[in-house]
Amino acid sequence: MSKIEVDAIDKQSGSTLTLGGSGTAVTLGAGATQSGFGRTGTVDWETTAKTSDFTAANGEGYFINTAGGAVTVTLPSSPSGGNIVSISDYNGTAATNKITIARNGSNINGAADNLEISKGSSAITLVFVDATVGWTSVQTSNIADILNPFITATGGTITTSGDFKIHTFTGPGTFTVTNAGAASGSNTVDYMVVAGGGGGGGAVVDTVAAGGAGAGGFRESSGAASGCYTASPLGSGVSALPVTATAFPITVGGGGTGGGAPGPVVPTSGSNSIFSTIISTGGGNGFSRETSGGSATPAGTGGSGGGGAWSPGPAAAGNTPPVSPPQGNNGGSLLCGSVQSGGGGGGATAVGGTHPQNGGAGGAGATTSINGTPTARAGGGGGGGGYINNSIITTGGAGGAGGGGAGGSAKPSPVVCGTAGTTNTGGGGGGGGGEAGPQPNANTKGGNGGSGIVIIRYKFQ
Repeated sequence: MSKIEVDAIDKQSGSTLTLGGSGTAVTLGAGATQSGFGRTGTVDWETTAKTSDFTAANGEGYFINTAGGAVTVTLPSSPSGGNIVSISDYNGTAATNKITIARNGSNINGAADNLEISKGSSAITLVFVDATVGWTSVQTSNIADILNPFITATGGTITTSGDFKIHTFTGPGTFTVTNAGAASGSNTVDYMVVAGGGGGGGAVVDTVAAGGAGAGGFRESSGAASGCYTASPLGSGVSALPVTATAFPITVGGGGTGGGAPGPVVPTSGSNSIFSTIISTGGGNGFSRETSGGSATPAGTGGSGGGGAWSPGPAAAGNTPPVSPPQGNNGGSLLCGSVQSGGGGGGATAVGGTHPQNGGAGGAGATTSINGTPTARAGGGGGGGGYINNSIITTGGAGGAGGGGAGGSAKPSPVVCGTAGTTNTGGGGGGGGGEAGPQPNANTKGGNGGSGIVIIRYKFQ
């Protein structure tokens, strides 16, 4: 074989330099290296299958045998543009024991998530592009085979319960989905959305007692998607929400302001809580009398309605605007008679109470374990205010289970105002007490409503 030794080969004319003729293979000698040609988009395959975790090297392809258990392949650290790695399921066992491709600090297909091969006989080739895209798939047996089949998301306070993640929002935030998952893993989320409770009504000297406020609207899905918890009755038959890879703004409604004197202070309803298409309406305020013989504020409608009182103070409707299943219940009305105590605010699962003498109890909230342990209870209505009439002294109604505030009572001293609904339960504020004749310091205020909460749950592995 003849041999030519030169320092450089260059074209004589034109713009093309041809090495070899048709059908001729041009090879590098043993130990020689090349530069300037770039890779051809292929890798050098290692034919001995990997059976345990390892870190891949640039330019290499690997067969992964997961017959003995799952294997994690860690991509190269500090990769450069054009780096390439290939992974292939050796014998179709990835469907039983998955192959995880760990990103090692770089994005994969533009997301800060690992990839999983969880279907048998799948393969992928990844090329590093830049810091934004990271490693991108340029060749796969089927892209659906290697995408993470489970939802990946951020936002709120994140906890886990078995195979499920729980995002809890006690204030405004953003639930950001970075991977929407697939039907083979998870692609829907369960939710509980509770609005802010209303403010309880107040009472002034020589007026009737005030009504308790309604709880914030309570809406929940059934748990069929993320399982392993007991939903409230309000979640029965309600489908989970499908999600896409996008940001979902979260609104957590604040509680309403309790009414009364001095001021006068007009009670307000709670504010709405919102997640995606789910809107829970703030609880209605309780009936309030801000001045003796003067201004009064009627009970307000809302997720649950505010409680009523005498002269004239009808209770308000819940589940307003209407949704199915109902997000709450009506407030309680005054039972006519010489004792003029206030009605309780409506709760998530019960109408506000009435009582022949004392203030009506707030309607009960709903119980769910969507948040894991302990069980959550929310959506209790505020209790109605008690009343004093000469020798008859009545007590305020109890707050509804699930965060409702208790109703106040009117006594010569001290005055007992309505108590506030519990924070992050959507509980309604309790109504203030009233009295039939001038008593010192007999002005009472209603309790403020409790703020709402949003909880989102999904399967993540």
